[in-house]
Amino acid sequence: MNAPLTPAGREFRRARDLLLAHHHDPDAAYRRFRWPRPAHFNWALDWFDPIARDNHTTALQITGRGHDQALTYHQLAQRSDRLAGWLAANGVQRGDPVLLLLDNRIELWESMLAAIKIGAVVVPTYTTATVDDLTDRIDRAGIRHVIAESRLTPRIDAAAALPVTKITVGPPPAGWLDYHDSHSHTPPLPPQEPTRADDTLFYYFTSGTTSRPKIVRHTHLSYPVGHLSGMYWNGLRPGDLHLNISAPGWAKHAWSSFFVPWNAEATILTLAPGADTPADILDALTQHPVTGFCAPPTVWRSLLAHGLPRPPAHLREATSAGEPLDAPTLLAVRDAWGLDIRDGYGQTETTAQIGNPPGRPARPGRMGLPLPGYRITVLDPETGAPVPDGATGELCIDLTDRPAGVMAGYHGDTARTDAALTHSHYRTGDLVTRSANGYLTYIGRADDMFKSFDHRISPLELEQALRTHPAVADAAVVPAPHPIGQYVPHAILVPAPGWPPNDTTATAVLAAAHTRLPPEKHIHSTTFTDRLPKTPSGKTRRTLLRTQTAG
Repeated sequence: MNAPLTPAGREFRRARDLLLAHHHDPDAAYRRFRWPRPAHFNWALDWFDPIARDNHTTALQITGRGHDQALTYHQLAQRSDRLAGWLAANGVQRGDPVLLLLDNRIELWESMLAAIKIGAVVVPTYTTATVDDLTDRIDRAGIRHVIAESRLTPRIDAAAALPVTKITVGPPPAGWLDYHDSHSHTPPLPPQEPTRADDTLFYYFTSGTTSRPKIVRHTHLSYPVGHLSGMYWNGLRPGDLHLNISAPGWAKHAWSSFFVPWNAEATILTLAPGADTPADILDALTQHPVTGFCAPPTVWRSLLAHGLPRPPAHLREATSAGEPLDAPTLLAVRDAWGLDIRDGYGQTETTAQIGNPPGRPARPGRMGLPLPGYRITVLDPETGAPVPDGATGELCIDLTDRPAGVMAGYHGDTARTDAALTHSHYRTGDLVTRSANGYLTYIGRADDMFKSFDHRISPLELEQALRTHPAVADAAVVPAPHPIGQYVPHAILVPAPGWPPNDTTATAVLAAAHTRLPPEKHIHSTTFTDRLPKTPSGKTRRTLLRTQTAG
C-alpha cells in the first residue's frame, strides 16, 4: 500500500496522470499539460518514498554476463534512508556537492536517492574520467564529498586538491570510509526541513565537444519534474520495464535510467558493467520482458551491423537520443521489427524538448514536434527575429511561461548564463528548420557549421550521405583549410568489416555520397581511422578531429 502523498506529490501526480491519460493523443497532451510548480519539492521524499512504501514490485534490475541483481521500490527506499542518515552522520549537509564516480551498480541509485533526500548537490561523473578531468570537476564544482568505486580511488587521491570526505564502494584504502558500513546504520535519515524547489540538485558537466565543459545547474524542480516530458516521449506507463543505454555520469542516464521510469512507476533494467556489446543488449531485450528501449543512434547502428534477431516479444516503445537518428537506421529497424524508433531531442541544459511522440508513426530524418510543456521558436541567430518555415534558424525555447525542465544556469559563469538565457528565450545553439506542419529537422550545432566558398556546410548532412554506403561503419566531417575557399569538407571514415581503407574504397564512398549532395557540398578529401573519438554519451568529438585535421 503506497503512503499518502504530500501536497507537492499530489500536484506532481496530477500532471503525470494527465500525460498518461493522453498517451496516444499528443495534440491533447500538448494542449492540456501544465507544469506543476510547487514552492517546495523533494522528489525522493515527496514522490519516490510514498510510491515505494510496502511496494514490493521491482524498481531496479541489473543484468548481463551472468549478473542478475534486483531491488524493489520498498527496499530502495529503506536502503537510501539508511545511507542518507549515514552520510549525514559523516558530514554531508544540505547544499554540499557530492561527486559520484560509480558504474551501473545498485550503489549508484542508492546514492542518488540518498543525496536528494539530504538536499546535497549531486555531481555524477563517468568512470572513465581521467585525473585531469576529476581535478577540474573537484575544483570548479567545489566538491566536498566523493563516492567512488574502490578501483578508482587512486585517481581521486591524485586529483583531490580540496579536502573532501572520501567514501568507497569496495575495500577501502587508507583515508577512505567504507560505503557498506551504511547498511547497518541506525537511525535512518532524521527529519528534514522542506526543500525549496529552486534549490540546486545537480551539477552536470556538458560533453565539451566544441568547448571546455560547462557546469549545468539543475534544481529540485527542473530535473525531477522536468522529466515528465521525457516520460511522455518514451511512452512509459506504470508496470513497464525500461532499458536505456547510457553511461552513468551523463545527463541521459538521469533521464531514462532514473527519473523517467520512476516518474512512470516503471522498472529500470540496466546492463552490468562490461555487458555493453550488441550481443549483450540483444540478450537483455530478448531474455527480459522489456517494453521500452532507448539508445543513441550509434548503438542502433551497431545492433543492425550485428544482425537483429526476431522482434523482442514485449517491446512496444523504441526511442533514440544523443545525436540525430539517420533515416536508413530507422527504416532498417522498421523493416526488421515492425517498430518505429522515435527520435527525440534535448540537452544537458534541458529535459526532452522535442520528439516523435507516441501514437504517431515516426518521420524519418525528423527530430519531431515540441513535447508537452515546451514552446519552441526558430530564430535568426544574429537578429533574433523569427525565420520562415523551411529556413535555417536557431532552436530556441520560449521562456514566457518558463518550462520546468530548463536549467537554472551555468554554475560559476554568469556571462554564459546571460548569453543562453535571455529575458524571452533559452538559446540552444543548435540550428534547425521547421516544416509547415510543425516538424523540426536538425541541421547542426552552430559551433560545428563552417563556410566553404561562401556556402554554409552542415557536417551532419554530409555524414548522413556518407553512411548510406555499405563501406562506411561511421563517419565524421570537419573543415580542412583551403587557400581560396577558406575551408573545404574533409571526411574521416571508419571502414565497415571487409572493406579495405584504401583509395578504391574512398573513391566509391565519395562517388555515392556526391549523388546525394549538391556540388558546393562535395567532400574534397578523406582519411581512414579505426574509430572516431566519442564522448561516453555517443557524441563525436569534432573539436578533437578539427584540431587533428588543422595540424
